[in-house]
Amino acid sequence: MFTQTCYLLSYVKYGDNGAVLHCFSADTGYQSFFARGIYSSKNKKKPYLLPLNLLNITVSKPNAQKGISTASKIELSAGIHDFNDVKINSVLFFTADFLHQILREEDQNDLAFNEIEEFMHEIALNNHNSHISLIFNFLKISGIAPLFKDEKYLDPESGVFRDQISHPLFTEEISQLWKRFLTAPQTYSIKLQRAERNAFLDSLMVYYHLHFSGFYTPNSLAVLRQIYE
Repeated sequence: MFTQTCYLLSYVKYGDNGAVLHCFSADTGYQSFFARGIYSSKNKKKPYLLPLNLLNITVSKPNAQKGISTASKIELSAGIHDFNDVKINSVLFFTADFLHQILREEDQNDLAFNEIEEFMHEIALNNHNSHISLIFNFLKISGIAPLFKDEKYLDPESGVFRDQISHPLFTEEISQLWKRFLTAPQTYSIKLQRAERNAFLDSLMVYYHLHFSGFYTPNSLAVLRQIYE
């Protein structure tokens, strides 16, 4: 038996009662598990299927090839985070969609796992800007963040600050926000107004699209925007 502690990123119903769970594990990185019977009427663990719930998943035989292992036991590692705040839940769904994209090829990565842990702590404190900080911090974890320079405008394609604007989203104001996040000792303490949050998040999506192969803006971002309006 082998038990992994992991964050649930997404899941897909499979067959009548089963589901395939896509998770990020502290021990082995991105993993998929088959949860047999989790949708059956007698199974009480369907409520566990909330984005970024922290689960302990036990398998009989670890799959060295990163295929789908069958879970013999699923338990909550921490209390279920069934938040009543619809804004917080929309942030969780969007963040899980984002992480599912960028962690699919990731092996064990303590920095990534700890960053999700920090994000969940901030969410519990009702920090509605926490997803912005997590998305930015993953640029540093992935090694693709721009370097701070004195020039006014961030060129998203080259990742370099320049004297002339090179992309309409990367105005002087937004470029200053990038500098603020680059130099902040703790990004989760940065407070943003709604207009700043929307514009900065758009610029982050553009930057990921240019620097992360196959990245696309999650569909759940549109839902997040509607709820925050």
